Amino acid sequence: MRAWVVFESMFGNGARIAEAIADGVRDTMPVEIHEVGAAPRVLEPTVGLLAVGGPTHRFGLSRPDSRRAAAQEVDVPLVSASIGIREWLGGLQGVADGTAAAAFGTVIEEPRWVRRLGRADRAIARRLRTLGFATVVPPESFWVTGMTGPLAEGEEERARAWGAELGRAAQARTADAADD
Repeated sequence: MRAWVVFESMFGNGARIAEAIADGVRDTMPVEIHEVGAAPRVLEPTVGLLAVGGPTHRFGLSRPDSRRAAAQEVDVPLVSASIGIREWLGGLQGVADGTAAAAFGTVIEEPRWVRRLGRADRAIARRLRTLGFATVVPPESFWVTGMTGPLAEGEEERARAWGAELGRAAQARTADAADD
């Protein structure tokens, strides 16, 4: 079994979180990291764990118009300049029912009331379940200090620990299935 971590990132914070998650998962299985615009559209049968993440835009997943607005906020190229997680998941093929999955996202740390509203990680988790994936850990948000970042202190370490937990949960699920 191997894992894919597929991420969308506007300003690089999501990419750093994806790298940290992959570092944690690597303790239990081989892992590949894919930026969403370059991610394969067919899930290979050897992928037993899929972790998907992106930024929170307008209390949910990004859309073409929210990505255009984000691009206007900076003078540097966006990390994910073509498609977003919403479009990638919408076209994903080769999903075997029950494949282990998890969702993560980035969200602005302040104001705190935002935490009660929609977040990308929750929207991704719903889409993964709809596609037939089995989410093996609860969706997780990682905090950035402002729209363009940087990441809040300790978030990369927290993402690495979450990745390790994710890898263990996916392996336990595989072991349980083998016992049945």
